[in-house]
Amino acid sequence: MQLAPRSPRLLAALLAASGVLHFARPRPFDSIVPRSLPGPPRVWTWVSGAAELGLAAAVAAPRTRRAGALAAAGFFVAVLPANVQMARDWGNRPAPLKAAAWGRLPLQVPLVAWALRAAGDVRG
Repeated sequence: MQLAPRSPRLLAALLAASGVLHFARPRPFDSIVPRSLPGPPRVWTWVSGAAELGLAAAVAAPRTRRAGALAAAGFFVAVLPANVQMARDWGNRPAPLKAAAWGRLPLQVPLVAWALRAAGDVRG
């Protein structure tokens, strides 16, 4: 079965890969946790990684896809402050890294749209 470029299973794979990275390589994620959040950044890295793994499982299963995809859309909105933190913190980095950090911000829009489309796709 060939997957469409924006299929729910591909979204689930993206969420799962990101969730695994939060545990396998947590340091980059720790560095973008907004400083206004209480507690150590590593806890927020683990919480967000676990959330992504849970969302991945929910989006992958047709029975829970709608709820999981809607939650994923909310999650993508909720992590926007971390992306803003990264863009601000990377202001003194070389131009390509700075551009990448700022470039992440508008990418949240298609991610939210993708999740909302996936919420309507409850096929197997």
